[in-house]
Amino acid sequence: MIDFSKIASEAVSSLRPYQPGKPIEELEREYGVTNIIKLASNENPFGPSRAAKKAMTTALENIWLYPDGNGFELKAALAKKHSVDPAQITLGNGSSDPLAFILGALVQPGDEVLYSDHSFAIYPLITQAIGGVGVSAPAKDWGYDLDAILERITARTKVIFIANPNNPTGTWLNKNVLLTFMQQVPEQVVVVVDEAYYEYAVDLAGDEFPETIPWIEQFPNLMVTRTFSKAYALAGARVGYSISHPQIADLMNRIRPPFNVNSVALAGAEAALTDIEHLMESIVMNTTGMAQIEKGVKALGLDYIPSIGNFISVDFGQPAEPIYEALLRHGVIVRPVANYAMPNHLRITVGRPDDNQRLLEGLAHYLGK
Repeated sequence: MIDFSKIASEAVSSLRPYQPGKPIEELEREYGVTNIIKLASNENPFGPSRAAKKAMTTALENIWLYPDGNGFELKAALAKKHSVDPAQITLGNGSSDPLAFILGALVQPGDEVLYSDHSFAIYPLITQAIGGVGVSAPAKDWGYDLDAILERITARTKVIFIANPNNPTGTWLNKNVLLTFMQQVPEQVVVVVDEAYYEYAVDLAGDEFPETIPWIEQFPNLMVTRTFSKAYALAGARVGYSISHPQIADLMNRIRPPFNVNSVALAGAEAALTDIEHLMESIVMNTTGMAQIEKGVKALGLDYIPSIGNFISVDFGQPAEPIYEALLRHGVIVRPVANYAMPNHLRITVGRPDDNQRLLEGLAHYLGK
């Protein structure tokens, strides 16, 4: 029988697949644990709004039809929300779609893509998959060092990925720092600001958090990505989007697969935009939950990286894998981040108050406190 790995592209055969957080069902199968809480994948534990669920249920009646391949209604709603032209919007199966589309549109084998150490694992993965050369700049205080990024720009640089706030560290760049950076980036280099946690960030960081979408008029090489997977609680529906210069959007839409966002997701996302009350409730609960976890880990004598997302990375001062395993047996799933060169940390999603308390009790039990 043929060994297909021998005929695969070198870029793909040497890749390690992205590892998501452990599913609840997998933990049940492996350890026989029940009553499990998942604080591993930065999902919104309060769930989607009633308006979104109702719209998705209604959309099922026409599930036999293909969705609107251009996502007209959702694009119109997003264009109104962000005061942009619909031609600037590219829809995706999650915001990871436009992250890949921009590379497919601009990066040829041998071209360089910049990002930071300890930044989202998808950046090097999708770069390598298309034959690009990933260049990771050293981090500063667990976050982006934009001077280090600027120093690594070459004639081969096509795209720079900046996660703000960054995953898995929760660190962030304020508007003055990011604006100064944009003013120094060559105009032929596209800067992608990944704002998956935007809604949480603006509440936790306040006015210092940059409002980047209006900057696109000044910086045509700026692209901003957002998602409905986090604060809007539609992770299972998989819908995200980017906003960019219309020419960039046009290039990405040329390689965007047909019907990449399903009709149920389109309906849910459009309805979610209308339910501001539910969104704000989720944000407030996240801010309260973050304070609960911060207070709890401090009481346990643990350090952590201050975060403005819906997650926090806790430093145990020792390899965190045994603590991760102990929490699994306690019925709590969190996220080890050794693959981000952070072997002593665990990334913990902010959950409901009872979930956060159970997490802290599990940590206290393991640490003997």
